[in-house]
Amino acid sequence: MLVLTKSHDFFSFGPVADILGWIMELLFRFTGTFGIMNIGLCIILFTLVIKLILFPLTIKQQKSSKLMAVMQPEINAIQQKYKGKTDQQSMMLQQQEMKAVYEKYGTSMTGGCVQLLIQMPILFALYRVIINIPAYVPSVRIFFDNVVNAIGGMSAADTLTKFATDNNISMATIKAITDNDKIVDLLYKLTPDQWTSLTNLFPQAQHVITENALQIERMNSFLGVNLAVAPWQGFEPNLAWIIPILAGLSQWYSAKLMSSSNKTMTDENAPGAAMMKSMNIYMPLMSVVFCFTFASGIGIYWVASSVFMIIQQWIVNARLNNIDIDELIKQNVEKANKKRAKQGLPPVKQNQNASQDWKHVQEVNEKKEAARMEKIAKSQALAKESTEYYNQNAKPGSLAAKANMVKMYNEKNEKRK
Repeated sequence: MLVLTKSHDFFSFGPVADILGWIMELLFRFTGTFGIMNIGLCIILFTLVIKLILFPLTIKQQKSSKLMAVMQPEINAIQQKYKGKTDQQSMMLQQQEMKAVYEKYGTSMTGGCVQLLIQMPILFALYRVIINIPAYVPSVRIFFDNVVNAIGGMSAADTLTKFATDNNISMATIKAITDNDKIVDLLYKLTPDQWTSLTNLFPQAQHVITENALQIERMNSFLGVNLAVAPWQGFEPNLAWIIPILAGLSQWYSAKLMSSSNKTMTDENAPGAAMMKSMNIYMPLMSVVFCFTFASGIGIYWVASSVFMIIQQWIVNARLNNIDIDELIKQNVEKANKKRAKQGLPPVKQNQNASQDWKHVQEVNEKKEAARMEKIAKSQALAKESTEYYNQNAKPGSLAAKANMVKMYNEKNEKRK
């Protein structure tokens, strides 16, 4: 399991992680009032709270995707117009025409990315909290501090370093035990068997270690799975294998649900469509691999996140299906014109026929798909007819069957003459 000491450098998103850790602490205290002190349950509740916080951004992102589906035919036409032209003037003209299309619909070329950029610090900080809960949740940290104090704190640094080496505990993320925080990081990586070994190493603190280790194990136990242990413990199946399998399946269905609501993902001509299609296949597989190798707590978060995302997508799809495209464009253009007015720029004209254009595009696509399916059906029928003809009264693959095939070929050529 990756364990990182709490820090406040820029790349750790420390302040954001502190806020998320505070939320996790509140949840832990909340469940504690009911006598439930379980990290797995808190991770699920924590995931739900974060999804609710990010829900407005998700709505905006999905609106941008729906608008992109309407704009896509015009964007594709511009790309086809300048296809193969790499001179500077053509590239500048293409850029200007693309910008004009975005302005007409009241959005920008970076509009869909803004929500992602806002979410990125939150997501990175969220993972940091999940992988190092004791650093951000005092209600959990207290049990580890009890053990640290009982074994003598930094005076046990050398002994603990040797203990880690002897028990094949990776020190890659800890590097060296330089303070009590590093000791907590190390203790958070211990399996139940390793906690037992630790009591033998510090007999004077045996009672404190055993008492706190039992409490830590209870907190880490979720539906019979120890969240501190990775599901992969060799080729022998165990109950924890359910977590990575559920993680892969739930993420696959979530991606499929999102793709079905976003026409740009199903349009093969859309920019990035091929990459998105590949990601929808490979990302669930990566989830399975990661959740097998990471501690089960990460897998619980992954499953909970995908399940809540599925529920969220159902709600978003139901809401967006009732949104009038023209009204959405009108709102976007009004907002964009207010910004342009502040910059001293003239207003852009609203596209009044967006819904009609979109319906026309849908009808054209449906006709193309119907024609393609009809062509496939005719080809299959012709192949079947040919196979039955040259195999009549003859064993398939025999000389007689081949003779029938030649006969049919000659008959067709005679008809053409």
